Amino acid sequence: MKKIIILGGLGNGSVIANAIEHAKQYPNAEYEFAGYLNDREEGEIQGFPVLGKLSDVQKFIDEGYYFINTIFRIDGQQERIDLFENLNIPEKQMAVFVHPASYIAPNVVIGAGTVIMPNVSVSSGAVFGKGCLIMVAATIGHDTTLGDYCHVAAQACAGAYLNIESGVHIGLNSTIRENITMGKNSTLGMGAVLTKNVGENEIWVGNPAKFLRMVE
Repeated sequence: MKKIIILGGLGNGSVIANAIEHAKQYPNAEYEFAGYLNDREEGEIQGFPVLGKLSDVQKFIDEGYYFINTIFRIDGQQERIDLFENLNIPEKQMAVFVHPASYIAPNVVIGAGTVIMPNVSVSSGAVFGKGCLIMVAATIGHDTTLGDYCHVAAQACAGAYLNIESGVHIGLNSTIRENITMGKNSTLGMGAVLTKNVGENEIWVGNPAKFLRMVE
């Protein structure tokens, strides 16, 4: 099996690590989880080893490991994207992990380093950029495009014909009407219902969703 290293730790990192291990019970499993690169923790995180710091990444690239980036934060997200891109991990070593318990239409396009978790449904014609995290039981409508490094939280429902630009966060159990654009590094809050376009670096919350503030 190919060995995956996760950049990150508790939170998205540990959730995805366990999903990778869970997927090994299915036929034709491709990956196994090797451990984390994490600048704050040493030893273990929930029983999985911390293999080093982000600065050690070249060693593991040279050894043929695959990588998933789970470092995400609403405020300062662009800095985290830049941090990851400056690691210069080849796209061929950015793991595409699709859990076998998800539904993905045959013509969906999935970028390098993207994760699709259990019980996700992705309809016909959807396109994902690189490094997206689509968490448990999210729904992505047909002909929707997500840019690089988007984060779709658990049980979020994104309608059809959406243009979701890079670095966007779609919160837990939120809903987006069809034919909406969300600008770069914008955020939709937990449980929100979005019926209008969102500009770059804007945070919208509520039902119906309204502008709250700019990303810091």
